[in-house]
Amino acid sequence: MPAPLSAPPPGAAAAAAAGPWIDTHCHLDEFEAHAGRDHQDRVRAEAAAAGVAHCVVPAVERGNFDTVRTLAHRHGDSYALGIHPLFTGRAEDGDLDALAQALERHAQDARLVAVGEIGLDYFVPGLDPARQEHFYREQLRLARHWKLPVVLHTRRSVDKVLKGLRDLGAVGGIAHAFNGSLQQARAFIDLGFKLGFGGAVTFDRALQLRRLAAELPLDAIVLETDAPDIPPHWLYVTAAEREAGAAPARNTPGELPRIAQVVAGLRGMAVVDLGRAAHANSLAALPRLAGLVPGPDGESSA
Repeated sequence: MPAPLSAPPPGAAAAAAAGPWIDTHCHLDEFEAHAGRDHQDRVRAEAAAAGVAHCVVPAVERGNFDTVRTLAHRHGDSYALGIHPLFTGRAEDGDLDALAQALERHAQDARLVAVGEIGLDYFVPGLDPARQEHFYREQLRLARHWKLPVVLHTRRSVDKVLKGLRDLGAVGGIAHAFNGSLQQARAFIDLGFKLGFGGAVTFDRALQLRRLAAELPLDAIVLETDAPDIPPHWLYVTAAEREAGAAPARNTPGELPRIAQVVAGLRGMAVVDLGRAAHANSLAALPRLAGLVPGPDGESSA
């Protein structure tokens, strides 16, 4: 059985109470692959106890389209369908047809809130840039056809991702795990996008990212964990620690309120005020959430 989580840090109760929080990007399906369904359900329950009322669970390839949909319905969350750029190397051309069919089949499913995770990745070696761009652009076309926002992966590829949006159009969405320049951030905002901030912003050395979190318009920011990836600094395990036998860090959606505390601190504002803004911004980015997530005071957001 996985070990229980450590005791909540100081301020955790206040951060939880500042919700309900929306984790706009959480790969919840990976927790079952790691340690089974009971572990996955426990992680989601602990996040709920920490104030995380809703998780958006993006697909990454054809093989987990049904998985993320089932998870979203089981936990009262939502999902996105798409083919991640890191999976384009093993994807088949027919997977785009499968995505088109899935979007049509589930078009009336209120828990389908976006096309994603899609985009480009120029950080990981060995990926074919032309094939990535083909999948990205075709998925933008599908999102536009179904009038769905997109959840974008932009690692080392922000300008090319922006070019695709300008060429083909989109109904908005989220630039997930944003780590670009101020100019690039403004370009996304001008196109109607929100910017996702998560565990990376908690590191003191992330100077540019922390500056963006502090200075961008409040209505541009949404919160995410990308769990089990991008752990915040208090979970991070160094390379030396891993070589000494420590297990790699695994982020969870329950860390979202504490990440929000960091962002609120950078902005010099109360975490409850950040919570209200992030909640409204998430609904603006992914409009179908309005029928799924309670408002900040427990009322319906619809």
